[in-house]
Order: sequence, then C-alpha cells, then structure tokens
Amino acid sequence: MGDSPQMYGRVKTCRDVLIYRLGERMLVVGCDSSGGVGPKPLDMVNVSGYVVGRYVARVALMEVASTGAKPICLVNTSCVEPKPLGEEILRGVRDEVEEAGLGPIIFTGSSEKNFQVQQTATGVVVIGVAEEGQLRIGVSQSGDVIMALGRPYVGEEVVAHESEVADVQDLRMLLEDDSIHEVIPVGSRGIAHEATTIAQDSHLTLKLQSTPNVDLNKSAGPSTVLLASAQTSAIKRLRKKLRKPISIVGHLN
Repeated sequence: MGDSPQMYGRVKTCRDVLIYRLGERMLVVGCDSSGGVGPKPLDMVNVSGYVVGRYVARVALMEVASTGAKPICLVNTSCVEPKPLGEEILRGVRDEVEEAGLGPIIFTGSSEKNFQVQQTATGVVVIGVAEEGQLRIGVSQSGDVIMALGRPYVGEEVVAHESEVADVQDLRMLLEDDSIHEVIPVGSRGIAHEATTIAQDSHLTLKLQSTPNVDLNKSAGPSTVLLASAQTSAIKRLRKKLRKPISIVGHLN
C-alpha cells in the first residue's frame, strides 16, 4: 500500500519558516539575507565580512532551532568574490555555528566568480529536522506572559549595543527551561507582529502591554530580540537567570 497523503505535505504556520511533513518527521527550512552591510564601497553600514557572516547565520539558525528542530545543513549564498570577502563571511558563518553548539552541521554554498561587485550581499539557508512531537509551534497556553529578551536594534546599533542583543546561547537557555512554552525570533517586522504570530499559531488572544518599556514596532534587524511565551510565575526567576534585558510585552488568553 502507498503512503497516506497526510504523511507528506506542508504544515501551516504563521512563522517565517517552511515546515514540510516527511512521514513521521518534519523538515524545517529557515533563511536570511543581508544586503548593503559590509566593507564594500557602496555598503550603507560598514562592518567586516566576518560580522556579516555571524549575524546572517544567527538569524537562520534561530529561526529553525526555535521550532524545536535540529539544524543539519547550512547553505551560504554569497554575492561577493570568493576571496577575500567570501572567505571572511564564511568564517563568520562557521564560527557562529560552532559557538551555537547545536551539533554537527554540513555546509555548502556558492559565491560570485564572474563579476566584481561594489556592494556586499549574502544569504543563508538552514535546514533542520524534528520528530512531530518535538515541534515547539502552537503550544503556548492561556495565561502565558509574552516576554522579550534583548532589545530591537538595526544597522550600526547592533554592533554598538551587542551586549543587549539576543543570541543562540540565549535561545538554547530558553528552550531548555520548562517554564517556556514557545520561542520566536524577532526581525524586521517587530515585536508586536511576532507576538501576534505566537497567539495565532496557538489559537489564543493577545493583549499587548499598554505601556511597555520596549518599542513594539521597531525593526529588530538580525533577530536581536527573542520572544517567549512563559508561565507568569517564572518571570522573576528568568530575570535572574538570563543575562540580557527582559521586557514584558503582553499576555495570552
């Protein structure tokens, strides 16, 4: 007999990831791109290729890992020359993966070998796998508080305020905490948008704080903020445990 049609196909989510059912396993695909940031003459924000690689990899890794999936493959597509900038970006990508501590990941990628470019552009795709029961999507609960870890920064602000920026180590700590139900990275669409995503996936109603101590609509650039749905009773303990700023942004009902 053939496989049931329900064993294969796309899984609906409001998140910025593609989830595809493969029998009893889930394939999770996340990506990020960066343009105009780097050491090239026409770049809008001047940073090293290494920094570009770190952040573009971080975003895609957090998008996939936050779902509960294990990243297994990373694709780096750099629209710059292989040497020196392409290698510098890839070094940043590899260091971010190693520091993330998410286990062995295989790499592939490509760079521009035909033309000289005057502006930095690169992208990363991360592919992960998970058993169906391991997915951390749509599992928030009524009564949960939505907290933001980190601050929303974009462009040169990111480097200037690096100590307040969420990273993969923060994500791992959140996912390993029993009081945390769901985690989602925040990017260019802001905290309010991603808080709504958490609520929609769990079929709950979101009530945002009327006077939050963080901008709910500002771009968080390369995922400088992580949102988490958590038990209200755990917030005091989490403030002591986590080393980044925490803001309460809303509640779920």
